[in-house]
Amino acid sequence: MPADFDPVGQLNIDSWQETFDNSDEYTRLTKRFKEFRTVDWVREAYEENREYYRELLRSKQGSSEEEEGMYRDSEDQTTIEERSESELGTASSSSSSNSRVLRSLGNLNRIQMIKSRLWITFQEWLALTLIGTIIGSIAGSLNIVSEWLGDLKAGYCSNGFYLNKDFCCWGEAEEQCSNWVPWSSFGVGRYLIYIVLSVLFGTTAAMLCRYYAPTAAGSGISEVKCIVSGFVVDGFLGWWTLLIKSIGLPLVIASGLSVGKEGPSVHYAACTGNVIAKLFTNFKNSYMHQSQFLTAASAAGVAVAFAAPIGGVLFSIEEISSNFKLSTVWKSYYCALVATGTLSAMNTFRTGQLVIFQVTYDTAWKYFEIPFYIILGIFGGIYGIVISKFNIKCVSFRNKYLKDHPVKEVALLCLFTASVGYFSEFIRLDMTEGMEILFHECREKSNEIGSVFENEICQAATSKGRLIRTVISLLYATLLRMVLVVISYNSKIPCGIFVPSMAVGATFGKALGLIAEAIFNDPSKCSSGDGNNCVISGTYAFLGAGAALCGITNLTLAVVIIMFELTGALKYVIPTMIVVAVTKIIGDRFGIGMGGISDQMVRFNGIPFLDAKEKHDFGSTKLSDAMMKEVVALPYTGLKFGELEQLLKETSFSVLPVIDSAKNAAVLGVADKNALLHACIEARGSDIIDLSDKNIRLLSDSKVIEICGTDEFVDSLSLGDELNFEQFLLPEVISVNTQTSLYSVLDIFIKLGPRAIVVEDKGRLCGLITRKDLAKFELYLQYTKHGNAFLSLHDDVVFEKIWNIMEDIGTKWNELVEMVWKRRSVMPEATELTEHNS
Repeated sequence: MPADFDPVGQLNIDSWQETFDNSDEYTRLTKRFKEFRTVDWVREAYEENREYYRELLRSKQGSSEEEEGMYRDSEDQTTIEERSESELGTASSSSSSNSRVLRSLGNLNRIQMIKSRLWITFQEWLALTLIGTIIGSIAGSLNIVSEWLGDLKAGYCSNGFYLNKDFCCWGEAEEQCSNWVPWSSFGVGRYLIYIVLSVLFGTTAAMLCRYYAPTAAGSGISEVKCIVSGFVVDGFLGWWTLLIKSIGLPLVIASGLSVGKEGPSVHYAACTGNVIAKLFTNFKNSYMHQSQFLTAASAAGVAVAFAAPIGGVLFSIEEISSNFKLSTVWKSYYCALVATGTLSAMNTFRTGQLVIFQVTYDTAWKYFEIPFYIILGIFGGIYGIVISKFNIKCVSFRNKYLKDHPVKEVALLCLFTASVGYFSEFIRLDMTEGMEILFHECREKSNEIGSVFENEICQAATSKGRLIRTVISLLYATLLRMVLVVISYNSKIPCGIFVPSMAVGATFGKALGLIAEAIFNDPSKCSSGDGNNCVISGTYAFLGAGAALCGITNLTLAVVIIMFELTGALKYVIPTMIVVAVTKIIGDRFGIGMGGISDQMVRFNGIPFLDAKEKHDFGSTKLSDAMMKEVVALPYTGLKFGELEQLLKETSFSVLPVIDSAKNAAVLGVADKNALLHACIEARGSDIIDLSDKNIRLLSDSKVIEICGTDEFVDSLSLGDELNFEQFLLPEVISVNTQTSLYSVLDIFIKLGPRAIVVEDKGRLCGLITRKDLAKFELYLQYTKHGNAFLSLHDDVVFEKIWNIMEDIGTKWNELVEMVWKRRSVMPEATELTEHNS
């Protein structure tokens, strides 16, 4: 850099950034910020338009010969016309023929533009079709494999080892199925084999994630939200992650852990959208198109996971997208349609329908049931608050003590879940199968063939003792499942929390429904005269599942639509809306105010994200408090090539303002560090001479005059031959005054999406603020004012005690194994000695 040029923008106030960077408590809040690279949506839009017109220009050049032919034809036509007119003795010009040529050329340009747009549009819909088809195929395959592996824990089919229990016993009752062979005729044997296979499945999935694709572990929704909002994470949406996620997910579901496939479905769907988009030249480097594809793919992922296409679209609007566009809605709808259509064509349930839990609630709901609906809503809100709180504490303990032992942890979780849950039907069964039983209406009389549902739970109301035992069993399953969800979710395997939460709500709702049936089971109290019970306990299980799903996700519209698409229970629109509304109120009133568990994990894991739907509190702080302490800027001319290279290598700034001079510091544009580094590498690679002393020009004098409106700041001294890097400069600078509200700055970041905003004072550069800076500053304010929203100092003490207990148990277990092993090794020696003496 020139000797008279220094970085500008030194802050004269106490720097919060130094306090933040030097404190472990603060840096923990941004522990994953460096993994994410910010996308500049303003630059992306600029490059997108420029690339489009470049492509149009190339297509026009291909027709240059046709244009020249048209010019030659016009000249020949003009000569003929002039010759004819001279023979007739008339005077006429050739302006009419020239105008026809210009009109023809204009039409040709318009045709080329239309053809170019149609080609890009065709590629978009082709990509969406491929994405939806692949997502639907993966979902169908996962359903088939996970059902087969889940049934494999209980036995196998003698007609075909590859058949699950439903297909093996097709057309006959499972209790009378002769083709299904249990692993053992003894209960203890079946119990031990169940545990061994559960541990085997879960451990295999954990090993795949640990050694081949660590990014495949977890839910993935938090990261996908951040990526769609304008960030890039290397490898998170790649081919390898897609493969391991797709292989590991059915293993995890079959292991019996209290985790679901819905969050991972969003992740592998986003991976599919990313890898397919990069197969197309026009979309490979376009973050704008990729963001739309990711949003559409996420909608398709939820659609196939719940068999709910409209619910998937609403989920992408409520949960995934930060700034949703109508064009993206249509693409999400189309992608979800193709994905669910593919899943329906595969017909994995062999029912000919897409609905997972087909129910027919013929009896209408009654107004006296509203208090019970409110109780379900309160439970859903409390469930969301409690599970989110304790799961985050569990994740904190896992990160501190178990991060080096993920496979062992998963093995122990599988062992505990299988050992304890085997004795509860609604823990041992697959969660979707269990909910299908709980949702059923248990009709005793029906004119429809095969509509009577036979299960022990339908006989719970026949006696008071059986009712009490059933209710206690359901409440036990509810509490046990809650504990299992807390300790299992966010372990180092593909895992979701939607279906486990629905299973918790379903068991609690069924218990409440049975109590309601016991109170209102006299048909004379009901206005309907069909003889059916006034209350259907299955509806309470259905509503409880919706309440728990709303409580854990903090979603409303998406939950209502998903529940309807899951079951087809359209008669219970109002009860569902009541339950969801109460759950939402409880969560917003008594929760920590950070949304659902996905939003809380964004904050807890230190992911840079500015949520447009979240309430932000900057207090009375000013922009000058939040912007960077110092700014490195570049002069538009007068900089040597070697100086530029050295500065780019040393600075940590990714955005570099370009100014007219150090004295005036008027901002002329913004340069991207990575683009300039790439330009320097290419310049050195294409020239054999030393470029260190060669002058660099980032902006032409004419452009400087155009921006500044005067030639006062133009350097009149000729610098000779210069390297022109003007193409790497973004002239569209978004700048604000130091007195601008931070709320206005937040709106600019969310709605326009620049990577950085230049801060000026009376036309002079005085600072810079990026999206990460603003997110970091907000975290600093919240932590300073409220402390850690997730953990307390007491938690560290509890964690240490738990870890000490676990270490003691592990030590005693190792001693026991060692003692048994020594006894086994001594016994053969004693036997040999006895035989020798005899």
